[in-house]
Amino acid sequence: MSSTKKDAYAQSGVNTSEADLFVEKIAGLAKSTLNSKVKAAVGGYASLYALNKNQFLAASTDGVGTKLKLAFELNQHTTVGIDLVAMSVNDVLCVGATPMFFLDYFATGRLERRIGVEVLEGIVQGCKEAGCALVGGETAEMPGFYQDGEYDLAGFAVGTVDAKSVLPKKEVRPGDVILGLSSTGFHSNGFSLIRQLLSSDGNADLKKLALTPTRIYVKSLQPLLQKGWIKGLAHITGSGFLNIPRISTKVDYQITMPPLDSRPQVFQWVFENSGLDSEELYKTFNMGVGMVVIVDPKKKAQVIAALKKGKEKVWDLGLVQKRKTKHSQVLIEDRDCGSCSLAY
Repeated sequence: MSSTKKDAYAQSGVNTSEADLFVEKIAGLAKSTLNSKVKAAVGGYASLYALNKNQFLAASTDGVGTKLKLAFELNQHTTVGIDLVAMSVNDVLCVGATPMFFLDYFATGRLERRIGVEVLEGIVQGCKEAGCALVGGETAEMPGFYQDGEYDLAGFAVGTVDAKSVLPKKEVRPGDVILGLSSTGFHSNGFSLIRQLLSSDGNADLKKLALTPTRIYVKSLQPLLQKGWIKGLAHITGSGFLNIPRISTKVDYQITMPPLDSRPQVFQWVFENSGLDSEELYKTFNMGVGMVVIVDPKKKAQVIAALKKGKEKVWDLGLVQKRKTKHSQVLIEDRDCGSCSLAY
């Protein structure tokens, strides 16, 4: 394996190994603050807090990352507001919850009203797509802290889920079907490398395409959650396909990817230009699959039909398998970008 390919993402300034260790440290520190009402805390897609024995609150927070730099460069600010909502509400979905409300944090050196309004318009659009209320937020103006025309965003989503409906379900087992819902592109991950590649490419149309907002899956998945047809969900964000074993580490996941030309076109470009091998590609990007859905094989046809009715592009990716090694693995067959095995 070429060290140039293996290190390309790290050379863009992102140390994923250090980030994983930091999360472990956070979890250890946070543990001392927990009480009996906390049912899931740091490390999951969303934290769960018991309102009573039958219903939990689900809460998640996220940002947009260095994708914001592309918004600054193109002076296009609405789409990142949609991203902000999407990253949190999609995570709330993964524990089976219905997003109820959203709050935002907007920080800048000098407030430019036009830019602030554009960002807020995107947040409002995202909340409408997710069916949740924008109930509040905070605007921080900090002169000298940010460069002119730049800002940072954070978002916070809260939802509810019945205790009996929490995902992932314990009965995820070999033979279950793995479905993939198409992404709209890069979503909000891998942009430290993407921006580095775009700076040498100089393709203005490609930059606009890279700014396409993250797809929000709430309205298409919520009816299936209510029917109890979904066993597990994996939002494919940071760490790419390594998110899938978060559903269950007791099994392996055998995946055959659809042809590259049936996925968003940005992945053809990133495959040809990133310098990453297949393992690093699948640990960095969603590679065209924004959400993975695990269902019982008896429900497969019904779920696919419902997702297509909800305007989702859905692929039958493969099957859950018996775990063959000490670690849960995602075994990926990709005839275009190269096959690989990811150990969780």
